[in-house]
Amino acid sequence: MQTLISSTDNRGVLTLNMNRPQVHNAFDAVMIRELTRALKLADQDDSVRIVVITGTGSCFSAGADMHWMRSLVEADLADNERDALELATLMRSLNYLSKPTIARINGAAFGGGLGLIAACDISIAVDNARFGLTEARLGLAPAVISPYVIRCIGEHNARRYFLTGERFGSQQAQQIGLIQQYVTTDQLDQAVEEMTLQLLKGGPLAIAHCKQLVFTVAGHNAKEQKGIDAITSKLIARLRVSAEGQEGLSAFLDKRNPEWIDTK
Repeated sequence: MQTLISSTDNRGVLTLNMNRPQVHNAFDAVMIRELTRALKLADQDDSVRIVVITGTGSCFSAGADMHWMRSLVEADLADNERDALELATLMRSLNYLSKPTIARINGAAFGGGLGLIAACDISIAVDNARFGLTEARLGLAPAVISPYVIRCIGEHNARRYFLTGERFGSQQAQQIGLIQQYVTTDQLDQAVEEMTLQLLKGGPLAIAHCKQLVFTVAGHNAKEQKGIDAITSKLIARLRVSAEGQEGLSAFLDKRNPEWIDTK
């Protein structure tokens, strides 16, 4: 794999380490496909009992790689929809995985990185992590990750953070429900290990059924989510190829304010 470091210990704990530290573990097409494939294989492997997702270096994930996003702006609407559906498939695969999942949040997470966190069962972050749903500032929207993030933080919080794009810390992330726990950097591995031990005490089949039970009672499933993904993928595709989306991405890469910000 080009973008992941994958390792499994003798207890069946699979760690998927996003390994693009030079771009703060931002997604590109390769990483999305490799993560999706790794999750599919884990779902089919009875020896895998827990999946941990984390990042290399000081960041969890900065979301989409902006240079990759710029190339998508130059693609047509159909290509953008196909690309967005691949990200949607990744999020759906993670959310409805039959194995328990832990987000080991070793640093900042923005945009799609929050989607990964929200799609995991358990989320543990370092206390100095920073978070943000910054898409609107680029002329875009957190479209394909929205079902998972909204379930975590609720509609009212989503209406604030989707619209403002403001950044916030671990304490606020816990208060709004994005993460469940935060610890100091030197305590992160121990906290993840303690949670792993709790999960290993449960029967694998029982845990899979418990997870599915939550989805059933909450009223959503992977099949229905696939239909929603078609809608959210069309939305982000339209925004990417729009004049505002192109201006937002160009401004970000050029390190300038987009034209809708009045600097006078």
